[in-house]
Amino acid sequence: MSGFQYHKSKKYTDYGNIYEQCSGPGGLQLAEFMAEKMGLAAGKKLLDVGSNRGYQTCFLAKEYGVFAVGIDPWDDRVQGNPMVEHLRENAKQWNVEDFVLGIKVGVPETHFASSSFDYVYSTTALEMVRVSQGIEAYLKCLEEIYRVLKSGGIFGLGEPMHLDVKLPSDLEPYVSQEDYPWKECFRSISETTQLVRSAGFEIIEADYAPDARQWWMAYAMYDPFCKQKPGEDPKTLEIDRGRWTSFGYVICRKDM
Repeated sequence: MSGFQYHKSKKYTDYGNIYEQCSGPGGLQLAEFMAEKMGLAAGKKLLDVGSNRGYQTCFLAKEYGVFAVGIDPWDDRVQGNPMVEHLRENAKQWNVEDFVLGIKVGVPETHFASSSFDYVYSTTALEMVRVSQGIEAYLKCLEEIYRVLKSGGIFGLGEPMHLDVKLPSDLEPYVSQEDYPWKECFRSISETTQLVRSAGFEIIEADYAPDARQWWMAYAMYDPFCKQKPGEDPKTLEIDRGRWTSFGYVICRKDM
C-alpha cells in the first residue's frame, strides 16, 4: 500500500458487499482518496455523476457531511430496477436519507440550474460515455459538469486509465473484448487532463492513484461479475501484471 491513510474507509471491511455495491476498482477507498484530494467540507452540496448503486455517494454524505445528489440514467444489470432506487435503499442503510437524493438522469443533459454545486465527483463512469459515444460526447459531459459547478467549485474525476506506455502485445487480445473494450475505454493521464482542461477547468492535480494496482486486485477478487467470469477481467489483470492498466485521477477547479 501507499502512504495514503484510509482513516474513514478502513472501518468498512465487508469487501464482498462493497464491491457488489460499487462499480469498478477502489470501492470506498477510492471515494475517500478522491474526497481528501477534493477537500470536501461539511454542509456543501456535491453532485455524484454516474452514482451507480450510490454506495460511494452515501459514504461521502456520512463521512464528510455533504448533501449529495447522485445521478445515474441506467438500470441495474442484475435486478433491472433503476440505479437510483438502490441509492435510496442504501441511504436508508447508511442513515443519510435526509442528506442524499437520487435522480435518474445523466450527463450532458442534467437540467440542473447553472452554478448549483460546490463539488462534482465522478468515478468509473465517464469513460463509458467516451467508448460508447465518442470523444465529443465525453467533452460535452465535462462542459456540463463545468456549467453546474459554482465559481471556484471543485471537480474530482477518477477513471480506469492506462499508463503512458505502449500496449504490450501479449495483453492486446485481452483488452480488445467486444463489450466496452479496455483498449478503447482507457486513456492516459495526459490525454484525460488535456480534455478536462479544454472544458475550461484549471488543473490542480492529476496523476495515477498510488494504490491503483491494489484496487484492481481487490476488484478481481471481490467483484461479483469477476467471480462469475474469472476468464475475463481477472485474467486480463493477471496477464497485465501492472504493466499497462492503472487508475487515474484529475482534481480541478472552475475559475473564479
